[in-house]
Amino acid sequence: MSSSIRTAFQPRVIALKVASILPSREIEPQEREEQKYRQIEASIQSVGVVEPLVVFPTKGGRYKLLDGHKRLDVLARRKIADVECIVSTDDETYTYNKRVNYLSPVGEHQMILRALKHNSADAIAKALAVNIRTIQRKRDLLVGICKDAIELLKDRRISPNAFSVLRKMKPVRQVEVVQLMIASNRYSATFANALLTGTRADMLLEPEKVLLARSCSTDQKLGMERETDSLLRDLKRVETTYGTDVLALSVSCRYVGRILANEKVRSYIEGRFPDVLGELEAVIASVDPDSAEVKAAQA
Repeated sequence: MSSSIRTAFQPRVIALKVASILPSREIEPQEREEQKYRQIEASIQSVGVVEPLVVFPTKGGRYKLLDGHKRLDVLARRKIADVECIVSTDDETYTYNKRVNYLSPVGEHQMILRALKHNSADAIAKALAVNIRTIQRKRDLLVGICKDAIELLKDRRISPNAFSVLRKMKPVRQVEVVQLMIASNRYSATFANALLTGTRADMLLEPEKVLLARSCSTDQKLGMERETDSLLRDLKRVETTYGTDVLALSVSCRYVGRILANEKVRSYIEGRFPDVLGELEAVIASVDPDSAEVKAAQA
């Protein structure tokens, strides 16, 4: 059986009159003083609109703006007549935002490298209204980071300062720390520093400098190293059985859900073991919140 696939956007970028685009909200005066607004304004002044606006067609040849309010405000204030737009097939900003993949620090680094092939660091800094040292830091972001760690982090929104922490470790330890960050969904420099503190001296590039900067005692350092190693072992053990465990849990929950769908069985358990029934329903809901059994219980 075939089914049609609905695309999120029309395939072509089109040029529209700025006057025909209706913003969903007004830009407040204080927003125009923010760094992000100034960067957009400087970029449009230097190289034009890089990222098209996202709009949805309405009546009378007008368009509702879904994304790009600051860009539209800059264009209107500079009295620019036309702008390139992407036409969405859905008029909800929420739906559009769900489809957006925000640029990761690794992706931003790669974008800067491509831009530097055709422009100087000074020109890019002026276009983005940032200090040239910011461009240089983004350019050198991955210096000293191993390829495996970069591959793991390419789509993660990790703090740029965390890379300076990773740089103090040997490649194999960088990968281990990145795996722990992904497993815990924590990408801050503070968390990376905590893992650095729990890193053995033989896994550091310059152990003397790192050990000298540590404020904890020898016993505390050894304790953190043991805890970090134990956490890494647990992570690897879970990784090897995770798929099988999730499959077994899902099958078990569906089986228990079908049993609980029987009114006689449910009534019996509810009358004698109400606490057990509540726990079973909670487990089923956590695994499959859209199941028929859960919805029946909620009703």
